[in-house]
Amino acid sequence: MDSADISNVVLVTVDSLRADAIETDKRHTPVMDSLAERGTVFERAFATGNWTPFSFPAILASQPVFAETGRIGVDESTTLATTLAEAGVSTGGFNAANGFLTSHWGYDDGFDEFEPFVASVGSSIYSRYLATHPTVEAWLQLAMSPARRLGSWLRGETDDRPFLDTSRMFDVEHAATEFIEETDSPFFLWVHYMDTHTPYVPAPRYIREVSSTLLGTHRMLHAHTRTGLGLEVGERTLADLRTLYQAATRQIDASIGRLLETLSASGVEDETAVVLASDHGEEFQEHGHLAHYPKLYDELIRVPLVVDVPGTEGRRVEQQVGLDAIPPTVAGFMGVDAPPEWEGDSLAASVVDGVSPADEPVVSVTVRGEEVTAQPIPRALSGGDLLVSVRDRGWTYIENVDDGSTELYDRPSDPTQQDNLAKDPAATHQQVIDRFSAVVGEHASMLRDRAEQDIEAVDDDLGARLEALGYR
Repeated sequence: MDSADISNVVLVTVDSLRADAIETDKRHTPVMDSLAERGTVFERAFATGNWTPFSFPAILASQPVFAETGRIGVDESTTLATTLAEAGVSTGGFNAANGFLTSHWGYDDGFDEFEPFVASVGSSIYSRYLATHPTVEAWLQLAMSPARRLGSWLRGETDDRPFLDTSRMFDVEHAATEFIEETDSPFFLWVHYMDTHTPYVPAPRYIREVSSTLLGTHRMLHAHTRTGLGLEVGERTLADLRTLYQAATRQIDASIGRLLETLSASGVEDETAVVLASDHGEEFQEHGHLAHYPKLYDELIRVPLVVDVPGTEGRRVEQQVGLDAIPPTVAGFMGVDAPPEWEGDSLAASVVDGVSPADEPVVSVTVRGEEVTAQPIPRALSGGDLLVSVRDRGWTYIENVDDGSTELYDRPSDPTQQDNLAKDPAATHQQVIDRFSAVVGEHASMLRDRAEQDIEAVDDDLGARLEALGYR
């Protein structure tokens, strides 16, 4: 089989989906598990950052964040959608209200049909707020969910709808279904789900499917209120959050299943490759916090990456890969040449022929202000200290480039990365530190050289918006 057998590609990205969310219990993710069984699973896939805007430049433009301009977004990059559209591929992108994946940041480039389901940036402070806060609408919907559920019950409708509305899943799924049904091959479809991004607000049926406990709307409100107010999170609240998160994963799984059924009903299933990935993971106090604050440990950086190409053998790939491999892989399936500025290597040969990927170290970055939990997501490289991590098959190395602090973890013996070997390194550990520190230095220099060329543009373009939000 070669790329000529593939007419279409569907890229499904799930916000905040941990790699182990689809490894813990196969009953909770039957659709994604089925994709993994018949497709290629990259067991050591790593995101390039801990936040959506730090990861998606790799996913949709095969470049690290800040690579082009020193600010987030892909407005100056050659995107996957643009590359495919110029080759005659129909393109559709539907995003469940993540404000960092809108036209404001260049993510509509190349899409024939694009809908982020979030208010566009306008003149009002409220619309600017929506454009830079991905889940504000979800919080509003969560607070109103009891009344919305009662309204659905009185109208005789399913009680799922208010919860699917909260995550905008219904809107995204409906738009994606219409795109598949109405678009002739070849096509590229990107769908982004937000259900596993806090606040987790799954429909009750999915809570029941993943848990034997009675966890209703009031428990959801209680758990999210405690975390939102910064109150202490005890074992019960943490368990509730994990249950809600797993139920949200199950909810997404069901939606992906319906999209796959649409491919089958439309007669294009056998000529459509499906790529499943996440932009980053989620923390449940492995390193003292919840959600995805600016850190670079595995619970945030290790992500699922599954590629299902009809007619190929199921495989599991042990070599580490970065998410910047997605654009050249998708382009390769569709017989389109990758632009020279893309930094990732195609994994098409790994999927189709079982060729091992290069196994090169994967670099990830974050930017941290003075307080881990009290900062907005940085819009530019100048938003705080630059942290860079390097991963190979055995080691995780993390360096704060600005203050010089370092961390080294032996993942096989310390999979949760709790024992920092850089505090008192042995000779062999120092060799690893020296080797990876050179990689960090090169990456940091590249980013800062490019950022300096565009620093004025950052100030002019974003200053008014940040001031309106009270950030600067």
